[in-house]
Formats: sequence, C-alpha cells, structure tokens
Amino acid sequence: MKMLAGIARELIGLFVDDGMLAVALIAVIVIAAIVASLTPGTTAGVVLLAGSLFVLFANVMAEPR
Repeated sequence: MKMLAGIARELIGLFVDDGMLAVALIAVIVIAAIVASLTPGTTAGVVLLAGSLFVLFANVMAEPR
C-alpha cells in the first residue's frame, strides 16, 4: 500500500511541480480534440505531436541554466 501511495505521489508531483507545462499540455490536448472533431484524417495527431514537441522545447529553453 505504501508503494502505491508513493507512486501516486510521484505522478501527482509530475504535474504539480511544473504547473505551466501541465497547463500548456492540457491546452494542446484540448486543441487536438477540437481539431479531431472538426477534421477527418490524421490532422489531430499532427497537431498533438507538433504541439507537444513545441511545448516541451519551449519549457526546456525557458529553464534557467
């Protein structure tokens, strides 16, 4: 039981530790869902991949060295 609680704490910590990253990724997911409902094909997948990579790159570049 302690191990499960530790795992849950770590997972929650991933999102709480860097709040702007979590908010940006949720925004990308919402945008991809909207695109998926409006367009056929793999456009939503491209939006999800490109958006996620952009958010990750922006987060890495914004980190103080």
